Amino acid sequence: MITIEDLKKKQSNKVRLLGLDLGSKRIGISICDENQSVATPLKTLNKTTNDNLINELKALINENNIKAIIVGDPINMDGSHGKSSHSVKSIATNISKAIKVPICLWDERLSTVGAFNLSSDLDVNVSKRLKNIDQNAAAFILQGAIDYLNN
Repeated sequence: MITIEDLKKKQSNKVRLLGLDLGSKRIGISICDENQSVATPLKTLNKTTNDNLINELKALINENNIKAIIVGDPINMDGSHGKSSHSVKSIATNISKAIKVPICLWDERLSTVGAFNLSSDLDVNVSKRLKNIDQNAAAFILQGAIDYLNN
C-alpha cells in the first residue's frame, strides 16, 4: 500500500481510479472519469470472501483501465484508529498483495452520512437511498480523494 501523497506524486494525467467502501456486509464500489473530475457510484457487492472481492476487482481493473484504488478508512471522529479501521487496513493489505495497482487509504469519516444527505438533497426516496448507500459512500470517498489529488 502507498500513501495518498505518494499516489499524488506518482500519478499521471488521464488515469481512472476505483473507490471502495468496505462495510461489514456490503462493499460499495465507485469509479472516476479519466480526468479525475467526478466520482460515480458503480456497484454494491455483498461481502463473501476476500477471493471473490479480489476477482471482482481484477475484472473491474482490466475492464476500466484502473491505475489505483482508494479505500475508505473508517477513522474514529477523534482521529484514532479503532477496530473497523484496523479491519479495513488488513483487508486492503491483503488486496494489495494480489493486485498490481497501487492501493491507498483515505479518511472516510462521515462518508456514509454525507452520501445519505447528498441523496436526500437530490430528492431521492429513502428506500432507493438505502439500497445504494454503499456505492454512494464509495463515490463520496473517491470524490474526496480525487479532489485532494487535483489540488
